[in-house]
Amino acid sequence: MSGNENNTAELTKHEQLLQYIRELAVGTKVSVRQMAKDRRVSEGTAYRALKEAEQLGYVSTKERIGTVRVDRKRRSNPDQLTFSEVLDIVQGSLLGGGEGLEKTLHKFVIGAMELGEMMGYIDAGSLLIVGNRESAHRVALEHGAGVLVTGGFGTSEEVKTLADERQLPILTCRHDTFTVASMINRAMYDRLIKRKIAMIADLMEPSDRQGTLKQSASVADFLKLSAETGSGRFPVTDEWNRVVGMITAKDTAGAAAGQTVDKLMTRRPMTVTLNTPLAAAAHRMLSEGIELLPVVDRQRKLVGSVSRTQVLRALQFTNRPAQMGETFDALMWSGFTERRDEENRLSFAGPATPQMSGPLGTISEGVLAALMQQAAARAIGDLLKREHIMDNMTTYFLRTVPIDASISFVPHIIEASRRYVKVEIEAVQDGDVVAKAMMTAQTIDPV
Repeated sequence: MSGNENNTAELTKHEQLLQYIRELAVGTKVSVRQMAKDRRVSEGTAYRALKEAEQLGYVSTKERIGTVRVDRKRRSNPDQLTFSEVLDIVQGSLLGGGEGLEKTLHKFVIGAMELGEMMGYIDAGSLLIVGNRESAHRVALEHGAGVLVTGGFGTSEEVKTLADERQLPILTCRHDTFTVASMINRAMYDRLIKRKIAMIADLMEPSDRQGTLKQSASVADFLKLSAETGSGRFPVTDEWNRVVGMITAKDTAGAAAGQTVDKLMTRRPMTVTLNTPLAAAAHRMLSEGIELLPVVDRQRKLVGSVSRTQVLRALQFTNRPAQMGETFDALMWSGFTERRDEENRLSFAGPATPQMSGPLGTISEGVLAALMQQAAARAIGDLLKREHIMDNMTTYFLRTVPIDASISFVPHIIEASRRYVKVEIEAVQDGDVVAKAMMTAQTIDPV
């Protein structure tokens, strides 16, 4: 058997293993040795498949627990944590019920009350945070709730066995109850913010692959694939499915039908990953004039492709939440209100709060620049009713602004076209201009 045939066989086994992992029930433990035995492949082949499955989000490896099949769709429930995530947040240990670590919890209950009263708050899918109260541990598990034991305490073997039977985790950590509740609450805010950011993963599934070509493919192969798919550009991969180039109709124009694409392709093309924000992908495509971006994993292995039309349409119609939680931008802008004068010109006014101060006790230059950028963004949205991506911003600081002063931001649209906008922003305090900025941005055309 030739080397190429060996590589083809190996790739087929690899894809079969990935399919096997995808079909496992969520919460199933996966081991290299057992998978190799069950699927009759080498442990090296099983290991490579398991690592790629982890990069694609199908499995997760936890210390002292092992590798477990997880749910890639959890982004659709951004406000819910899994018990496994809680274990990481509190830097705790697992006492029992490891099969339930990937289950989600919808609330947590602090067990600082009598047992009978406590049970009125506990239901299936909740987490009881409590100290060394074994009776509470047992009753919570019986009601379908997980348990987090604080203060570094453990629990009885009987309770651990019950946790295993119910597939509900019982965890322990060294922190006190108040600290643990604060840590989990903070994590819920942070995850809510992160998961509301639209990612490439929200746009596509790893299994949704468009056309690709191998390095050894010919121009005739390119023309055949182009006719089948209606596309004029494709990623080029090596024998290990790593992206090594991009080939387009322009590259093949005038070439002989037998010419291989590796002689014509653009090498080291720009790529994105499943965790790339849609806005970042859009900026790259707009600034570089790119029509198709390969989506790769950490080893640059091809996962799929996204087109400029897909990205811009998804970005345009992604539901933007009213507020993204406690982000710095939201906190800085929260005290500002919109105003319009007799000529319907837009401005924003609000206080310079103590949280905005820099080392000199006046409003920080970084905060001032961020506020001017937000004022410009709102002016662009108000006038053009489109999303935009900032190209650059030049800022001038003329005067310091004391804390507790009232400050206004006045944006002026200087130039606007279908794909480009230029905005001048003035920061005004007591009638004097204290800072100015000039911002240019690319607008996202409706698609």
